[in-house]
Amino acid sequence: MSSFQNPTAGFAPLTGVRVLDFSHVIAGPLATLFLAQLGAQVTKVENARGGDVMRNNEKGPAPFVALNAGKDCVHLDLAVPEDLARAKALLREADVLVDNLRPGVLESLGLGLEAAQEVNPGIIYCAISGFGRHSPTWGQRPAYDHVIQAATGMAFMAGTEGDPPIKAGFPGVDSATGVLAAFAILAALRERDRTGVGCFLDVSMTAAAMQMMYPFACVALTEGGNPPRVGNQGYSGSPSADFFPTADGGWIAVGANTPPQLAALLDELGMQDAMSDPAIFDPPLTLGGQPSFVRAKDPAALKSRLREAFARETGDALEARLMRRNVPVSKLRDIATFAKDAVSAAALPVTALESDGVTVLSPGLGFRVTPHTR
Repeated sequence: MSSFQNPTAGFAPLTGVRVLDFSHVIAGPLATLFLAQLGAQVTKVENARGGDVMRNNEKGPAPFVALNAGKDCVHLDLAVPEDLARAKALLREADVLVDNLRPGVLESLGLGLEAAQEVNPGIIYCAISGFGRHSPTWGQRPAYDHVIQAATGMAFMAGTEGDPPIKAGFPGVDSATGVLAAFAILAALRERDRTGVGCFLDVSMTAAAMQMMYPFACVALTEGGNPPRVGNQGYSGSPSADFFPTADGGWIAVGANTPPQLAALLDELGMQDAMSDPAIFDPPLTLGGQPSFVRAKDPAALKSRLREAFARETGDALEARLMRRNVPVSKLRDIATFAKDAVSAAALPVTALESDGVTVLSPGLGFRVTPHTR
């Protein structure tokens, strides 16, 4: 038994909501995991001939538990009339149906949108797919995370100009799609409370990817433009928002985006003179005026001087000093080191998910809940 306590324990706003879950792998199961963690009763329907592919993961049962703990799992063969009838009985009592099977699969088995509405007119039917069901030409396309990263331009966001496409090293689109689907379902439940009418939710991985790239997506849609590939440069474009190597062989990320942040950074590094160096700032960098991101006359020169200064510093010491100066900063950590450090600092909510004797520590819903005192 884990010593971690669920930071949202007792927060169950979806108590009484029944979810019928025809999803597998990551995006759909993550959406319904969120709903289960919020108190919904989730019934996960798995194919009787093997179940969710995550059950057969080479890493054992933990990946399946991480996405499906707290759900009631049933194994049905919907091609068998008795099992289809059982699925329809579950549908009749459900508030939400989630489908992230390949587009058309549930329809072919008699549980598509129209069939579901006949059984349960008030159902909220959430279909999760790669490209969305609305498109007559793309609606039936199957997809995986890396395919969507390629399709949406995400793979041309990382790296610098001239680099080959770079896939994010984690299934970010899958996870974002799960969050988007859960958000849509919560909104639909509230709308049904208000109007008494169910709805169809068309949630796509491509739309989730565009949400992840939101500022750039707006530019692409409005102006047709592509952002430059800027490597590790921060979104602000400030030359002092980047990754820099340190003396101990590591790296440090600094986000000195505004003049006050940069002034604090330069003071800590003994580089105050740079603020009035006409080769770098003309006019000199000042702390007054309207809030703005730092812009330099010669950003490469400023970055070169910063790189030299960071190369004389160790990551641990510099991180601690800049934190005290309210400069956004972090050593570059791998995920295991971050998890350990963040838990130690009480900076990461952790939930213990348990199923079939397996315990998985999870970031849960990503927030803590403390009820107001009366």
